[in-house]
Amino acid sequence: MEKILFINTCVRDGSRTLRLAKRLLERLDGEVTEVRPDLNGLMPLNEKSLMRRGELLEKGALSAPELRAAHDFAEADIIVIAAPYWDLTFPSLLKIYLKNVTVCGVTFVYTPEGIPKGICRTKRLYYVTTSGGPIIHNFGFDYVRTLAREFYGIDDTRFVSAEGLDIVGADAESILNDAMRRLN
Repeated sequence: MEKILFINTCVRDGSRTLRLAKRLLERLDGEVTEVRPDLNGLMPLNEKSLMRRGELLEKGALSAPELRAAHDFAEADIIVIAAPYWDLTFPSLLKIYLKNVTVCGVTFVYTPEGIPKGICRTKRLYYVTTSGGPIIHNFGFDYVRTLAREFYGIDDTRFVSAEGLDIVGADAESILNDAMRRLN
């Protein structure tokens, strides 16, 4: 059975992004583990946490509890990220999560030439979002896709969206249902 890691950064009750992501999860075959960065105690990196991470990596203590999120990420077969489209990108919770899982020796290594090489076993990453208007500049997905390919070694990144949900006259339910039907 595949291990599916579901990174949920939807903080609103009734989140349309969460509804779309849950429909995708229903169509995937595997055991789902949900991570809510706002509830799992992940904090922005600061001087103290960066120093602690550096000490752990220097000692080769890659199994330290502080690196558990990175290991869970690296060991997932499929990753589903649910991130509403806010202000041309994603919620800051996702950035905090990604900073916590981008760990040299766990999710990537550097080659002798200094180039990052991904070591995650993940085969596929889905980035699920919804937006009130059209997504013109997709800085959020572009950022995640670049990290996935360049740092984690995940080449198969897929974008799932329902856009224009809040445009005057739009039938938001119909748009969302159409996006759900297109899931593969």
